[in-house]
Amino acid sequence: MRAVTYTGARTLEVETRMPIPPGSGEVQISVDYVGICGTDLHIFHGDMDARVHRPAIVGHEMSGRIAALGDGVSGWSVGQPVTVMPLIWDGTCPACLAGNQHLCHKLTFIGIDSDGALQGSWNVPANVLVALPADISLEHAALVEPTAVAVHDVRRAELSPGEKALVVGGGPVGLLIALVARREGGDVQIVELDPYRRGVAEQLGFKTLDPRDVDVAQVVNDWTGGAGVDIAFEVSGAAGGVATAVDHLSVRGRLVLVAIHSQPREVNLFKFFWRELSLIAARLYVRADFERAVELLADGTIPAEVLISSVEPLDNTAAAFAALEGGGVMKVLISCQT
Repeated sequence: MRAVTYTGARTLEVETRMPIPPGSGEVQISVDYVGICGTDLHIFHGDMDARVHRPAIVGHEMSGRIAALGDGVSGWSVGQPVTVMPLIWDGTCPACLAGNQHLCHKLTFIGIDSDGALQGSWNVPANVLVALPADISLEHAALVEPTAVAVHDVRRAELSPGEKALVVGGGPVGLLIALVARREGGDVQIVELDPYRRGVAEQLGFKTLDPRDVDVAQVVNDWTGGAGVDIAFEVSGAAGGVATAVDHLSVRGRLVLVAIHSQPREVNLFKFFWRELSLIAARLYVRADFERAVELLADGTIPAEVLISSVEPLDNTAAAFAALEGGGVMKVLISCQT
């Protein structure tokens, strides 16, 4: 089989390896498609070298079919389409004992802390598998993981039908949040600087705002009758995005923190006090989020064909990373069998 390995900052190598049979309790997956995300780019840039061993196989957004079953595995069959919820928890820490296994103090994120999906044949514990419908497109199913992120974010927001939601940041996760929020009955608008991303959002039927061209405060005031939005999802990861999200919340509005901020940000705490705002963090997902994501992709709520910019063969993985750095694309998939 072939695999893509990360060996150091901005260095990816395609190599040939002998497939290893699945061990006890494991399943071997023939990987069809892997999506590249922002975390993968951070690894590629060398920003996570303190955490990622080298050489490493990255990738955690994926789809494929079961190729072999290890000893002791039941309830799964060879040829079955699957994806992976890439989390392994210890089950004994305070978070796990409280029912928050996805926030385990010793969480292993597969594809970051251990080898991931950018390989033709991948062995994983059977308990991380998530079944896919037989008729789903495996290309589309590679978006289950980021869609599960969006499902979790909207669930954490406790969005009710009719509530107004401002999504700050129109990248892949921001658009998925907007789509899930709209499906749950939310009235959604998106703040985004990049014209390409705004174009994709508008193609999906969303109103977009470029704060360099419009007075966002006036638009929100007109949209909400002066009340402000009920929910703001901060997906930009930028200081300006945080300020935009906070500034336009209504009394008792909810700020949902989705983006990973690598450094401390200034936050207008007076506005939190004056309007009794709430800050809600949203990290990763639980199995129910994955199962809901599968449903939304299967029923067409998530128009994957619009979000997938290109599908590249495994040999072009380095070029695919470069394309994501350059912008003008939304989601790039790697075909691990071509």
